[in-house]
Order: sequence, then C-alpha cells, then structure tokens
Amino acid sequence: MAAWQLTKPVAFLVFNRPQTTREVFEQIRHARPPQLLIIADGPRDHVAGEAKKCATVRDIVADVNWPCDVRYNYSDVNLGCKKRISSGLTWAFDTVDEAIILEDDCLPHPTFFRYCEELLDKYRQDERIMVISGDNFQLGRRRSEFSYYYSHFVHVWGWASWSRAWKYYDVTMGKWDELEKTSWLKERFHDTASVKYWKKVYTDVHKGVIDTWDYQWTFACWQKNGLAILPHVNLISNRGFQKSGTHTNCFSPLSNLPVEPMSFPMKHPADIARDIASDDFTQREYINPNILTRIKQRLATLR
Repeated sequence: MAAWQLTKPVAFLVFNRPQTTREVFEQIRHARPPQLLIIADGPRDHVAGEAKKCATVRDIVADVNWPCDVRYNYSDVNLGCKKRISSGLTWAFDTVDEAIILEDDCLPHPTFFRYCEELLDKYRQDERIMVISGDNFQLGRRRSEFSYYYSHFVHVWGWASWSRAWKYYDVTMGKWDELEKTSWLKERFHDTASVKYWKKVYTDVHKGVIDTWDYQWTFACWQKNGLAILPHVNLISNRGFQKSGTHTNCFSPLSNLPVEPMSFPMKHPADIARDIASDDFTQREYINPNILTRIKQRLATLR
C-alpha cells in the first residue's frame, strides 16, 4: 500500500509568536500540503518590539522547502483578532473549496492532517456537517467505540471546513437582533444557565464588547443546525496560554493538553446525531463552569 500523502490545502494564521509558530510550522512541513495559505496580521504601533517579532514570524513561514503553491494574505497594519482572522479565512475560502486551519499556537499531532483529509472527503456533500475539529475536551471520557462524535460545539484549535459552510459566516452577527427575541437558544439548551450564558455572549459579540471572530462561527453553524465532528482522542495542544495571548492570557484547564494519535482506518458512526452527554459535559465543565468547578480546576493545576 502506498504511503499516505496529504492532498488538502492548509491555512496557517500567524502573528507575533516566533516560538509557537516555529513548532506548528514544523508539523505543517512534515505534512507537506500541496497548497499553503498564510494569513498574518500587522504589528501594533504601541507595542515595543512587535514589528521585529512579526517579521521573524514571516521569515519562519517563508521557508517552504517542499513542492507547494504558497499564497500570502498579509496586513501591513494591525487589524486585530476579529477583523484579521475573519477576513483572512474569508480570503482562504474564496481561494479554495476546503481547507485545514491552524493558528500559530495550536500544535497538532501528525495524524490530525489525515483525520481532517479523510473527513473532508467523506462529508463534503453533507450539509449537516459544517466543521471538523481536532479538539477533544472530554479528558478520557469516551462514550462509543467510534473514532469521533458529533457536537454542536465548534472548537477551533485546529479544524477544517468547506467554503460551502463558511459562506454562512457573518462577522457582524446581523441576525442576532431577530433571533434574540425568539426561543432559539431555549430549543438548543435544556437549562436556563446555558441559555443565559450564550445570550450574554452573543449580545456582547454583536455589540463589539468582545473582540473575536470565533463565536460568530458558532453562531453561523447553529443558525443552520450544523454539527461539528470532534475526535475521541485529542489531536491538538494549545500552547498559546501566555501573557502575550489575545484571548488565552489566563489560566485554563484546557491549556497544553496532551495529544494522542488517531487510529486508521477510522470507525465511523452509523448515524449522525449529536452526542448530548459529551456536549453537556463540555458546557458544564469548561464553557460555563460553576464556582465549585472552577476552584477544583484551579487546585488541580497546583498539585
């Protein structure tokens, strides 16, 4: 049997962190994608030394030493997380029909690329599936014998998708004013705490209180009743929980999670249905934990 070879494009989002960029880029180099789309934000004028760091990062990703169609989408000025990532991904999905997405702090296991490639092919025409993620936040809890499960949570620390799904993305969340007045969230969550949490998140994002791009992606997927695929082993370790991180500059029980290999051939679920038990665990433990859970998580890091 011939050795497996990646055939899908990879989009790589970078900014100002040479060390983590170098680590992630080495994994991309080993995967040898035939097409590489590199998206970079510009330095902030008020941050001393950032222009040099951004230049170093761009030098790192310029070192492409395998046959590859490389395309760049660089900003000379700083657009910020919300505008740069959203506009960069729109450019990527205008350029290619499907892509594997990595940010500069999301270190993948080598099998992440094959996992994404096979599922991009399998679900290309299935509009129920909008995202393929490499993240597993179940901490060893496995509720089936299959290689992955279906979720309504859109985890983006290493993921893949199609232009057919990204076309629904709206960074302004223009439909939130209308949906906020309906029972839309109550139909998705069975507890008032979750409804209250997501209502506040979406309101703050819509008003610009939260400067990010990814909640809008979740919002777009939920509008279309889309599902994400999540692996039953964790394939991505987020190395970006540092003081310099934009949204990952504080404690998280999900930082630096260990990765495991995906086994092939994969075992595919027979039916497409959301794993409610896994989603409830994620919501309860990580997305909106109560104060007792937060204390337990914090204490666990001090042992």
